[in-house]
Amino acid sequence: MAAAHRTVALALAVLAPAGAAFAQGTPTPAMAPGSTSAGDQAVWRRCAALSDDNQARLACFDQWAGQQAWQSPAATAAAASAVPTPVDTTLPATRIIEVARTEGCRDPQYSDLSRFWELESGSDCGTFSFRGYRPITVSVAAGSNVNRQPTSGADGNSATESTPYRRTENRIQLSVRTKVAQGLLTQGHPTLKDSVWFGYTQQSYWQLFTPELSRPFRTTDHEPEVMYVYPTDAKLPFGWRWRYSGIGLVHQSNGQSKPLSRSWNRAYLMTGLELGNDINVRARLWKRIPESSGSDDNPGISDYMGRAELAAFWNYDKDNSVGATMRHSLANSDRGSLRLEWLQTLGAGFLGSKSNLRLHTQLFSGYGDSMIDYNRKRTVFSLGLSLVDF
Repeated sequence: MAAAHRTVALALAVLAPAGAAFAQGTPTPAMAPGSTSAGDQAVWRRCAALSDDNQARLACFDQWAGQQAWQSPAATAAAASAVPTPVDTTLPATRIIEVARTEGCRDPQYSDLSRFWELESGSDCGTFSFRGYRPITVSVAAGSNVNRQPTSGADGNSATESTPYRRTENRIQLSVRTKVAQGLLTQGHPTLKDSVWFGYTQQSYWQLFTPELSRPFRTTDHEPEVMYVYPTDAKLPFGWRWRYSGIGLVHQSNGQSKPLSRSWNRAYLMTGLELGNDINVRARLWKRIPESSGSDDNPGISDYMGRAELAAFWNYDKDNSVGATMRHSLANSDRGSLRLEWLQTLGAGFLGSKSNLRLHTQLFSGYGDSMIDYNRKRTVFSLGLSLVDF
């Protein structure tokens, strides 16, 4: 064995000078120019200079080789070409995405206004699907008075007899809408979407507690409308955001014949602001479309039911929201109305989502709680159940 070791050492000693000369004359791939650092080249030269001591020279090269981390040329090229794709900073960032979702208008990562009007691609639920508009409500309503003999300033539109209605009634409201078109003026925008909607609201006062009159419906109002919504997203002072603006046409009537017929048509402008997802403010300003004196069932209705509306809602916590809606005539008279609301979530939704059922408490005071009461002031307290946000 000792003889074998001496033979191998002698062979390495003989070959070492040739190897050193070859290394100096023709660099190996590891030492090719541009492939090693200046420090590696200095070590290589220092080891090659130990020509008088073959064992020391081999030990020097072995030590240097052991410190190198070999990598294939293909892997090196792949690493060099793996450049991250730059982020397009020109696209608007409208929210922080926590988890990839496909819930659209039901995605809680978006604000209430964004989901309600489907202002962004991520909060879009498509066209021709039914959604809630105003709350769908069944409640018990107690009024300070009840209109037993409705009157109007138009000839032939005042009741000639009094009906003994009770002040406590059942109030029912149905309200739905559907998006009929989108992307009309925002085509090509990466996130924002405008839209056209058709909505319908029906509100009834049912004399459920008046069996002596066979429990009739005292009045039912019908309100179809069409509206266009544009996502005018802009940052405002103090953290507010201007989320949308729009226009609309609305017809409202009670479907009665004379002397109880009441109706009017309006064109309106609307807009909405929000502060985070805690507070949102919505406003409408409208103009009544004129009618001839012969077809006007309720002259002067704008002086009672108002010409503008301002609504503000505050999400106190995840289960409670409070709101106020004020209407004003914007004229010499101070007529109008104020409605205060408290909505409290009941139960749990499907698969852990938030329930759409609310305990709905309302207090209304003023004119126009219904079309038949357009010129009669009263205060109404109601308590019931509502479906919202579907």
